[in-house]
Amino acid sequence: MTTLAVGLTGCGSGDTSGSDNTLEIWIRQAPDSDSAKTAKKLADAFTKASGVQTKVVALFDDFETKLNQQAAQKQLPDIVINDTAQLGNMQSQGWLQEIDKASLTGGDSLAETAWKAATGSDGKYYAAPFSAQSFALIVRKDWREKVRMEPPATWEDLAKLAVAFTEQDPDGNGQKDTAGFVAPAGTKRGYASWYASSLIYANGGDFIKSVGGGKYAAAVNDPKTVEAVQYLQDQFCKTKTVNPGAVSNDTTVTHEVFEKGQGGIYLVGPYVLARFVNSVGTDKIEVLPVPKGPSGGPGTLGEGENVYLMAGSQHKDVQKKFAEFAISPEGQRIGMNKDANGAIVRLPVNTTVDMSAERADPRWKVFQESYANAVYAPPVPNWAPIRQTSADTINAVWANCSADVKTAMDELNTKLTQELQSQKAS
Repeated sequence: MTTLAVGLTGCGSGDTSGSDNTLEIWIRQAPDSDSAKTAKKLADAFTKASGVQTKVVALFDDFETKLNQQAAQKQLPDIVINDTAQLGNMQSQGWLQEIDKASLTGGDSLAETAWKAATGSDGKYYAAPFSAQSFALIVRKDWREKVRMEPPATWEDLAKLAVAFTEQDPDGNGQKDTAGFVAPAGTKRGYASWYASSLIYANGGDFIKSVGGGKYAAAVNDPKTVEAVQYLQDQFCKTKTVNPGAVSNDTTVTHEVFEKGQGGIYLVGPYVLARFVNSVGTDKIEVLPVPKGPSGGPGTLGEGENVYLMAGSQHKDVQKKFAEFAISPEGQRIGMNKDANGAIVRLPVNTTVDMSAERADPRWKVFQESYANAVYAPPVPNWAPIRQTSADTINAVWANCSADVKTAMDELNTKLTQELQSQKAS
């Protein structure tokens, strides 16, 4: 759930005296992060190719709030590279220009799955795909070998591995201080829903379903969805195999929990692979596909970032040039950053880019293979309240072991129905 934004100086900064050809680039990362450095490499390469000057600004906190402030001042950036799930929200506010897919140089080389994530509820394109990701299990391989278990092929296998990691002292320190799962199960930014979604999709469930004509119906109390949330509640409450404090944690904390050896199974995207290779040790971790659930699958959450051409810009030619560079093989390769930390292109969306030629680490292939069955958030006017409301409910049934999952999901279904009605999406 990362965000990268690009805007012309004078739009993003409020200083209209700046050079008309200077692109100011915002990235939702710490200022000294590796991702910010990769963005700078991309910006510098664009400058070399186009002659357009660039400036990179790294921002971590309150990115969405700051973008709203720019909108209120009628000073939107010229280009925003933002989460695919933000398309409906930005499009419904009139912030986005429609993209002519046919006239976008290189657009015909992009994966159709990625183009779906650039499509509005009206069937029109409002972005150019830039980066994609699916989800998989990053597992402590050394622990799995210590407890003498095979890679999990089913949810039952996965649960048993988590029990072994919790009960059998896989780190060999003589203490019972390890967990099976590490999970960002808090409510901040909807993380509980975000985390659960890959297992929901792996079981054939969903949050909402399309009923045609750009309209949707709540589906979160479907038995397949309930089964997935129940499975996770069982890990929290029956086998107690999730790291302590998980119901309050976001990803920032959860990354550290995994790195400190406090848990051994992390359902997560590929963006932390290089980090864990460095911090945990390449021989100690493996990437395994999410097993399909007992009632469905395969499937995981699909995410990524799009290049959005923002409305109101006086620099439409430059906007388009940047989008075309970002989706080009050169732009994609720069964003991938090979095997090093700081990739802003996780899986390339340009099908002419051979990921195995760019990255020697074969563990990336597990994520790439999972992407074939990835499920993106649908293009409702605003996905954020659907994810947040779902996270509040799902977090509550994990935090309160006496909570009945089916009852809670029935109540959530009613709330999501009301939300869809308020968005005029039902």
